[in-house]
Amino acid sequence: MITRIVNAKDGLDEAVSLIKNGELVVFPTETVYGLGANAYDAEAVLKIFEAKGRPQDNPLIVHISDASQAREVARDIPEGYYRLAEKFMPGALTVVLKKSERVPYVVTAGGDTVAVRMPDNETARELISRSFPLAAPSANRSKHVSPTSARHVYDDLEGRVPLILDGGECRVGIESTVLDLTSDTPVILRPGAVTAEMLAPVLGIVPGSGKVIGIARSPGMKYEHYAPNAEAYAARDAASAAEFYDKCAAEGRRPVLLFDDVHAAELGARERISLGGDVEDFMRSVYAALRLAERDHDVIIVQTLEGGGRAASVMNRVMKAVGGKMI
Repeated sequence: MITRIVNAKDGLDEAVSLIKNGELVVFPTETVYGLGANAYDAEAVLKIFEAKGRPQDNPLIVHISDASQAREVARDIPEGYYRLAEKFMPGALTVVLKKSERVPYVVTAGGDTVAVRMPDNETARELISRSFPLAAPSANRSKHVSPTSARHVYDDLEGRVPLILDGGECRVGIESTVLDLTSDTPVILRPGAVTAEMLAPVLGIVPGSGKVIGIARSPGMKYEHYAPNAEAYAARDAASAAEFYDKCAAEGRRPVLLFDDVHAAELGARERISLGGDVEDFMRSVYAALRLAERDHDVIIVQTLEGGGRAASVMNRVMKAVGGKMI
């Protein structure tokens, strides 16, 4: 199969045709690039798992073009969904609802719930509105670093997908927050740019009210995810990072530091890929930095961030990328 990268707007007609004919299309979103298929076509959805090398026990997010389209893919939708949609859709929030009969079980890994998201990208929403809701995970090989550019996708899926719509660099940079609304207590299954602090007031949760947002336990680090093709570690601080860097270099290995600009002077002349100047920069650039680092280095040393909110969401991805290894 020949894989083509086409400007998103120029390739839209072709992308619609491919989706309607049961094929895969890679499309841009504000979070990461998605690998999409008609969410109502079980055979088309199976091609996603084949292209990614992804196990079928891992459910997919269904992307919609309008918040009201959730009624096609879900049932018994709670009022809280519509409050969240008004505030955060389109945007980096995925909401888990009870699935409708239209959605085949291959999308939901055999479960009775479906994850729904409305991407904040005009190309993505137009592709969906002109075809079908799209079942779509990130457009990378399973367990590798998620893609935030069309080139990242091509590096992973060349020969596995016919068309990549190039919409430029993703401006958020990590996957959406996943919030489960199918029980009495809303539960964050995956943290992202939309934080618990942002969600709580929309859901009517105030300090002292007795209501809470649950946070699902992060799975263990036995298996790496979002992982580069190089040995990777998280550093407790710049001093420990510098010490480990020098040790690796003395052993003849090729280390690189992924740190923000605040620590530039402290790290000196050691090779560093910048993660910008604040949490937003870090979030937007960390996946691209991991992919760049893996090309020419044996060891990747990633800065850790303190605090909650988006810093905690970014660290969720970093710790999975390094398999929980700290120095």
